[in-house]
Amino acid sequence: MNDWHWESLWPAPAKLNLFLHVVGRRNDGYHLLQTVFRFIDRSDSLRFSPRNDGQIVLATPIPGVPPDSDLTVRAARLLQQATGSRHGATIHLDKQLPMGGGLGGGSSDAATVLLALNHLWRTALPRKQLEELSLQLGADVPVFVHGRNTFAEGVGEAFTDVALPPASYLLLHPAVQVPTATIFGAPDLKRNTPAISPGDWQVGQGRNDLEAVACARFPAVAEALAWLKARAPKAMMTGSGACVFAAFPGRNEADALLAECPPRLHGWVADGLETHPLAKIC
Repeated sequence: MNDWHWESLWPAPAKLNLFLHVVGRRNDGYHLLQTVFRFIDRSDSLRFSPRNDGQIVLATPIPGVPPDSDLTVRAARLLQQATGSRHGATIHLDKQLPMGGGLGGGSSDAATVLLALNHLWRTALPRKQLEELSLQLGADVPVFVHGRNTFAEGVGEAFTDVALPPASYLLLHPAVQVPTATIFGAPDLKRNTPAISPGDWQVGQGRNDLEAVACARFPAVAEALAWLKARAPKAMMTGSGACVFAAFPGRNEADALLAECPPRLHGWVADGLETHPLAKIC
């Protein structure tokens, strides 16, 4: 695509896990998962300014996160190392997705950095190579580079793309950050759900194996999920939390339920996307 340039705002959309099963654990401690990722039209956005000194500078650091540890900075430096590029960039991040919400915000930001700078620096790595590179940044980053709604397996890097029907989602964000490591490290986490074939999965099938652990440790998540399940029985948590969601065939139903939401439960409605907004950039 030739219409993306240095002055563009580059989207970093959220994802939902339409189910999430833990089917095993490797000897190195990594969990083996099965899930379906769906992109939604709620996103962070990034802007990049070129630099001639080869430096990577985050103009909008997140409080409490050292710049050198920020995934956007790490992604840009990883691309430099992989390609030998001497270009630099100043990164401007408009953070809209909640941290610790299970929406993949940090992973999505990192993927957008890789996709954008690969285009802007003209380093021209194929998307598949970017996917493999991005796994060094975290298990959820490759799916955002991949750019398509997909059935993911392994540690989240093996994809079988799926066609999903249009849907609107009501999301509730409890006022809590849920650390992913806390959930995956819990001794009571179920880790032996039987695996299913990607071709056998249907919309509405499955659950989130992390949900019970998160609800037990974070009452705000349990409260939000209970409120939503009472009105939409198939509601579930996304990722390792904290956000919970319910799917509806049309936006009117989702908007109507949002209007009933108590003030203490922050929520919004988002539509499912057919593909990532940057799916065709390389």
